[in-house]
Parts: sequence; structure tokens; C-alpha cells
Amino acid sequence: MQKIDVSSFLSESQKESAQARGISSMARSLVGSEILKIANDVRAIQAKGQAVLNLTVGDFDPKEFRVPELLAQGITQAIQAGQTNYPPSSGMQEARVAVKELFEERLGLSYPVDSVLIAGGARPMIAGTYYALVDRGDRVVYSLPSWNNNHYCTLVGAEKAEVPTTAATGFFPRVEDLEPHLKTARLICLNTPQNPTGTAMEPGALRKISTAIVAENKRRKTVGQPALYLMFDQVYWMLTFDGVTHANPVSLVPEMAPYTIFVDGISKGFAATGLRVGWAVGPTDVIARMSAILTHIGAWAPKPEQLATAQLLRNRTAVDAYLSDIKREVLARLAILSRGIDSLQAKGFDVETIAPQGAIYLSLRIDISGKKKANGEWIKTDEDIRKYLLEEAGIAIVPFTAFGLTQDTQWFRASVGAVSKADCESIAARLGDALKKLQ
Repeated sequence: MQKIDVSSFLSESQKESAQARGISSMARSLVGSEILKIANDVRAIQAKGQAVLNLTVGDFDPKEFRVPELLAQGITQAIQAGQTNYPPSSGMQEARVAVKELFEERLGLSYPVDSVLIAGGARPMIAGTYYALVDRGDRVVYSLPSWNNNHYCTLVGAEKAEVPTTAATGFFPRVEDLEPHLKTARLICLNTPQNPTGTAMEPGALRKISTAIVAENKRRKTVGQPALYLMFDQVYWMLTFDGVTHANPVSLVPEMAPYTIFVDGISKGFAATGLRVGWAVGPTDVIARMSAILTHIGAWAPKPEQLATAQLLRNRTAVDAYLSDIKREVLARLAILSRGIDSLQAKGFDVETIAPQGAIYLSLRIDISGKKKANGEWIKTDEDIRKYLLEEAGIAIVPFTAFGLTQDTQWFRASVGAVSKADCESIAARLGDALKKLQ
């Protein structure tokens, strides 16, 4: 067979603009993950032999956090039993029933099985919610900072209604922040415990927002206007720490059930990000349309993983034991980081944290803007701060500007899923030494 080297043809054609090449306007508008760029910077520093305290990855290192043994065993058993063909498009019945029971027992919410959809992680559920509910030009409301809602809006051509927040509210919107958008919005997006902030929404604040959504939908019924929905991303809820209450809109305001789509999965609570089992729970008509959409995308969760997930979720003793262990280990790492930052604050440095509430993230503020580096360069932006800490201290963190914000706030996300407790202990010395060098 004659071999054809196509590289020269590709190279010549790729000199043309994306528009001339016929790349869609949506694809041209969509930007890649901001965190991947930071990951490239981390690898470049490590390649030079510098040790890095890598607090960027919203994932789990299996050397630090293993998935439940029952889950791993269940996957192996399902493969050995030949469960390797296509699953039903809406998910294995065993998995859907297990999620239904999970909601009943741990959230006090009784949904029919037809309200449960299983797919390949929480991301397809977010995408499915957007595609099922949002038409081009519809308004989607979400707070800033926020994980990826800006990108999902680009995918469906939605109009973004972005609501800035502050540390005073745990970086969550208040009902008064959302009220100006209620009459024109199609979808509101909330995530608690929240990525990137590691904060949990107060039940009272969520109740007020839910009540306002119900009232708006009553108004819409009288004028024949399509409903306003809430996408409630609670994928970190099993990692809510002691003393912090995880609230959900339907438990607080049952009338929210027809308008709420829960997004959840095993990825965070069970350190199983690579196993790709997620679920949505919501009104059956919306769930049915999401299922149809995801069927064409092919976003099914693998059959062995679904069966193993069902087995795990129905073993209450195993779930409780695992969650107790992982929460203890995650919180220990977050607490070490928080104490290290607090010790520097006590020494007069302009840094602070928010006490860990949930997820695997710590919000930390490091304000060294306006300072001068040893080489005479000024630090002006959050990106400057990020680069300085990586290059000078070997600390890799993610600025909130990677989560939709366009203005600098000096707030950053630190993630502990891929680091040890010993790693975390180094932050005070690393950061303190770097801050002392600034003028």
C-alpha cells in the first residue's frame, strides 16, 4: 500500500482563518479550559526540577484517595460477568432505583424512577439540562465565580446574565441579586457546595431564592410564559463538613419540584472522577428530553460502572464508612492550608481564607498587587500573582478569573484532592518566603 504524507496539505490549509476553514461560529467562540493553561505552566516548572505544591487540580490522586473497594470490586465482577454491552439510554434500572433510594433516605425526597437519568458523569447532565431547556437567545442566570456556565451558554447560544458575588455571602447570590432577572430568565444555575469556593449556601438564602422562583412561575402561568427552571448542581454535597448544612430547594420549598433539575454523581463524594457515573433527578418530562438528547451524543455511563455504583449506593454501611474517611482526610488537608494562611495573616501579610465548608477547595485571598519583585517588575493582576507564586514559591493555585470573572479580586482556589497532608504543611513556609521578597 502506498503511503501518503498528508502533513504538508494540512499545514497549508491551516494557515487559513478558522472562519475561512468553515469552523462554526460556536466553536470559534468557545474557549478552552483556563485551568489547562495553568497546568501547562505547572509542568514547565516541574520540568526544570522545581518541586510544586500543586493545588490546581479539581481531581483526586488515587495515591491519596482511593475509590471505595466495593465499587472497584463491583466493576470487576460486572466485566467478568459479561456486562459490557450498551446500557439502556436512560441508565441501568438498578442504578436508577439506587439513586431514587438515595434521595429518599438521605434527602427525604421521594421521586419516581422515571425522574432519574444516568449518564457518563455530571457534565453530560449539565449539558443535557442546557440543551433541553435553553433555546438560542434565552437568558441563563448564574453567579460569578462559577464553574463553566459561561462555556455552556456559548454551546447553546444563550444570553449570559452574570451576577457578581463577594466573600460576604460566601460567593453566593442573594435573592435580591436574582430578582431583576427573574421575569426574563429561562434557567438559573446554583452549585453548592461550590466550585471554586468550597463554600456552602445557607438554607435561608436558598429558601428565599426558591420561593421567588415559585412565585415567578405562578405569574408565568397566568400569562402563558414558559417556566423558569433551576439547575441545582450538588455534586459535592456528600463532602459537606460537620456543622455545615447542605440544603436543597425541593426540601425547603416542595413546590420547586416541577422546576428543579438536580445534578449529581459519584465523581466527588467517592473520589471516582474517572469512572464517569452521574445522574440527574427532576420532572419526568424534562428528564425524558434530556435522555433523548444524550442518546444522540452517546453519553452513557459504562454498564459495569453503573451496576457497581448501584451496589455501592445500596450498601448504607459501606457508604457511611467511606464518606466518614474521605471527609476526614479532605478536611484535614484544607485545615492545614487554612492554618498556614492564617499564620501569615497574623504576621501582617495581606492574606486570608474562608473556613472550609465543603468540596475539596479552599478560598484564599492573597493581595500582593502593587508590590515589586526583586527584578523590579510590578505585580498588577491576579494572573501576575499566580505566576509569581508558581515561579517563586512553587505554589500552584487558580485565580477566580478562571471561573468567569473578568475583574481581579485577589481570590484564588486551592484544591487538595491531589496532595498529601505533608505537602499542605509546606504552604506557610513557601508562601511566607515569597511574600518577604516583595517590596
